[in-house]
Amino acid sequence: MSWVELEETLARRPATFWWRDDDASAVSAPLRRVLRLSKDHRVPLALAVIPEGADPQLFELLHEHVAVLQHGTDHRNRAEAGGKKTEYPPGEPLERALARISAGRERLQGMAGKKLLPVLAPPWNRIGADVVRKLPTIGISGLSTYGARASAEPAPGLRQVNTHVDIVAWRRGKRFVGEAAAFSALARVLGAEQPIGWLTHHAMHDEAAWEFLGRLFTLKHVRWLSAAEAFSYTRPAHG
Repeated sequence: MSWVELEETLARRPATFWWRDDDASAVSAPLRRVLRLSKDHRVPLALAVIPEGADPQLFELLHEHVAVLQHGTDHRNRAEAGGKKTEYPPGEPLERALARISAGRERLQGMAGKKLLPVLAPPWNRIGADVVRKLPTIGISGLSTYGARASAEPAPGLRQVNTHVDIVAWRRGKRFVGEAAAFSALARVLGAEQPIGWLTHHAMHDEAAWEFLGRLFTLKHVRWLSAAEAFSYTRPAHG
């Protein structure tokens, strides 16, 4: 698929997108750039912030189109040797994991205020089903990982809205994945009855990734949802 083919496809069937950017914690040039990109194009940004170590000055930069999601608590890999990275390994006591999430949420709330949504975006997009089932008991009503979701409501009172297109090639130099790969991932989910999520990591972007996003945000026949809309905290705007 090319840009022209994508535009033709969207003209026939408009799409609904949303945007999540992960690993925010410190004020940096890439962070400022991702915020400016959102503001310049008026595209809502769901900024997933790591609570532990988050710079309070970061929240002073957030404009009206930015919402804050909770990105774990410390982004520390607790998996056993050889296991896939996760902050929430299967062997960890459930109470400990929930306490860590609660502590992270409390710290973020103190800095982000009303910008913070009750949504958890777990680091490495991995979290055990036992933890997921208990998230509503600690005030989390939204979950966002990557790829196909098994259910829109994995637990009573918990809505899951995932991302589907990651623009970073993590196993190939941590650079822009390339237009072909990005469009291939998009083609697999176009037409789905759910918002299509774009996943970015501002600190990892090369110039090709920034250029791709700049063009993506100019597409016609696309409606960009805010995180609040995607997780049904507000009624979608019409028109």
